[in-house]
Amino acid sequence: MSAPAIILAKPQLGENIGAAARAMANFGLSDLRLVAPREGWPNKKAQALAADAGNILESARIFTTLGEALADLQIVYATTARDRGTTRPVLTPAEAAKRLRAADGIKTGLLFGNERAGLDNEEISLANAVITIPTAEFASLNLGQAVLLNAYEWFRTGDQTPPARIDHRPLAMPATNEDMQRLFEHLEGELLASGFLYPPDKAEATIHYLRAMLHRADLTNQDVQTLRGVIVALSKGKHRRKPLG
Repeated sequence: MSAPAIILAKPQLGENIGAAARAMANFGLSDLRLVAPREGWPNKKAQALAADAGNILESARIFTTLGEALADLQIVYATTARDRGTTRPVLTPAEAAKRLRAADGIKTGLLFGNERAGLDNEEISLANAVITIPTAEFASLNLGQAVLLNAYEWFRTGDQTPPARIDHRPLAMPATNEDMQRLFEHLEGELLASGFLYPPDKAEATIHYLRAMLHRADLTNQDVQTLRGVIVALSKGKHRRKPLG
């Protein structure tokens, strides 16, 4: 998969270039192109903000004009917070990311303007479409933030991370069916002895409900042992102390 290049047109602050590189590293991008950075290059402030993404800065390419930076690209999307009356498609970052992901084998790029004024009409005219990030009343984003958001959306289109999961402790294993059966027998025996499973005609339904609840908890073997220890302590009054207050 060809990842999009990140092109920063006339960036003013080294810190923002470093933040952009860090965002790129977070989400699998590596081709950074700088057009006439105001503070020159290389830049110590950029290195400081990039953290472990220094390799992206070291391989960054410097161009005198935007046309040179975009010359080998086939699809370019320009980011802007303002409606400049362009006749080009205006995309959300999510839609732009989908289109870039689908452009397999095609060289693509995401273009960002400088911190003070963003992209002008001449720069936007070199792009195939415009990306506008939906915001509340305040639409201005920091350059590094804009790169981060668009890089994240591109990464997300190919990410296979499950939407929800439970990270068990490394040494804990899922409880076996035997573990669960012993927990049920232990708990139900104590509930029966305590009088909780009363009246008898409702005991079966209560037991089924409790078993379903415990199954939904997706317990580990350690969880089962802990719960059985709790049951023992409650039933025998182990180390029982007078309640405070």
